[in-house]
Amino acid sequence: MKKAEVEPALAWLRSRASKTVLDGMARYAIPADHALGVPVRDIKALGKELGRDQQLAEALWDTGIYEARFLVSFVADPARLSPERMDLWCAQFDNWAICDTMCFHLFDRSPHAWDKVRQWSGLEEEFVKRTAFALLWSLTVHDKKSGDAPFLEGLALVERAANDERNFVKKAVNMALRAVGKRNAQLREAASAAARRLADSQDPTARWNGKNALRELSARR
Repeated sequence: MKKAEVEPALAWLRSRASKTVLDGMARYAIPADHALGVPVRDIKALGKELGRDQQLAEALWDTGIYEARFLVSFVADPARLSPERMDLWCAQFDNWAICDTMCFHLFDRSPHAWDKVRQWSGLEEEFVKRTAFALLWSLTVHDKKSGDAPFLEGLALVERAANDERNFVKKAVNMALRAVGKRNAQLREAASAAARRLADSQDPTARWNGKNALRELSARR
């Protein structure tokens, strides 16, 4: 284990903690009760310095400190990230920032990413479900190898979840819908068709998702 390396990392983070940053976290709906108040740029800088190290990442996560868990996004090794480990960490997400950062800097590089989109999108926990659609969103940007098929499947998952009125789920569903439509012309047509169906829904949340996405997708034509 790399527990011996955790304390120097925590000391580095504590040396850059700011009460101003800590007090400001509430404005972004990020719980501060297990946080130090370290700017994101500093966490990223430490992650670059440490490099990818799965054992260290697991030890950092176990501290429960917000910044240490944020750092995991840049330290964990996606090639050594098991599906069980992804489930464990995802189940402990308690805010949108850690969720989205883990998706955009770690989970979307895992060979298990698409399986997790499918799995997590069918679960009810708020931040687990958000993670499914934040991950779909990030895959539209970073998955350079997949064809249209998984993204079309993702649109079906978007439509299924589009009536979830919880704020953090709703916003991720909407971003995923819009992001799929930005990937290429064919997916823009498919995303626009999905958005039109949602815009005609009797459900107010689904209708909002559809109309909101259509404004951007139509503007890109």
